[in-house]
Amino acid sequence: MTATRGPAPDAAPLSPAATLACAVACGVMVANLFYAQPLVELIAGELGIGGRVAGLVVTLTQLGYGAGLLLVVPLADRIENRRLIVGSTLMTAAALAGVALAQGSVAFLAATLLLGFCSSGAQVIVPFAASLAPEETRGRTIGNVMAGLLAGIMLARPVASLMAHAMGWRSVFWIAAAAMLALAFWLHRALPQRQPKGEPYGRILRSLGRIWMTKPTLRRRAFYQGMVFAIFNIFWTAAPLMLARGFGLGQRGIALFALTGAAGALAAPIAGRLGDRGHVRIGTAAALATITVSLLLAGWAADLHSLLLLVLFAITLDGATQVNQVLGQRVIYALPGEERGRLNAIYMTVVFLLGAGGSAVATFAFGVGGWWGAVATGTALGVLVIAVFATEPRPMRGVRDQAAMEWASGSA
Repeated sequence: MTATRGPAPDAAPLSPAATLACAVACGVMVANLFYAQPLVELIAGELGIGGRVAGLVVTLTQLGYGAGLLLVVPLADRIENRRLIVGSTLMTAAALAGVALAQGSVAFLAATLLLGFCSSGAQVIVPFAASLAPEETRGRTIGNVMAGLLAGIMLARPVASLMAHAMGWRSVFWIAAAAMLALAFWLHRALPQRQPKGEPYGRILRSLGRIWMTKPTLRRRAFYQGMVFAIFNIFWTAAPLMLARGFGLGQRGIALFALTGAAGALAAPIAGRLGDRGHVRIGTAAALATITVSLLLAGWAADLHSLLLLVLFAITLDGATQVNQVLGQRVIYALPGEERGRLNAIYMTVVFLLGAGGSAVATFAFGVGGWWGAVATGTALGVLVIAVFATEPRPMRGVRDQAAMEWASGSA
């Protein structure tokens, strides 16, 4: 028995132009989560938000996104996907306008919560694209779309910093809102329709726990990427602090450093091709090892006071993070049975929660042990996830990947 090949019978295949639209949409939508991070002091000063409450500017956006992962993304298994994607894009534009218009702390924080919730529509796009891609090129499609998503994550902070420096912080959100409106029009024109089976929403939500318990590969891949995302956040939370204190970089210099990390998005299409050729296991091992070693070497580079080496290891860390993400989604979208919206909702929720833990740990570790405290913490997490990966059963002979092994053995 083999996994179903070819695009879903209820939709047209995804064209190259539609794949590009999906990649851009993922990047632009997920960027909304990160615009406020480098602008907290500017926003807090203008709106009179106190020091302790200022931390909620970022936290509420993330909490809204987490709620959207659980409540919005599973709708991809019920609502016609193009309509859901375009609708969430328009709602995101409205939330961005609310952020830009806010005159007080309560209105601003409420708008950021809504912004995070609506931006979760980015995670509807990924399984949508995977569902319409033929099995033999699904990894390549996922890689291309995820390249856009990672570029959005990495470009959001420096772009917001530079725009706010030139035009004020409200301009960031007004321009983002305009971009979302343009994006909604483009997606409506470029994307094909995909009508899922349309199960009742309550049944879809109730099935999430069962899917988690009966899909060991889903649990493993979510853990791998969640730990990787935690390491990623440790690096990018602590690095600006280290660059400011150890290298004397200002906001613009730190923004330019962050821009270099976006080069890691170039690894996504390569990862997709690895997955399509059946090299998921070796690709995952290489990615986990690269992430761990890159973080450790980044500690050494700071000791040498070499900004060039720090840039190099930031790129290799980001690239390997993207490789592991693409391979993980390539595997879970090959799992038989449940619709991909729910699989992605569960996967991304676990990744998000573990990644958020990494951000919290980074601040504490840097406060206690400086840059090496953060590096040592991230390296320890890397060793842990490698140890867990080493316990993964090897696929049976002739079976391309772990998802297919579950299908063959009936464990799914």
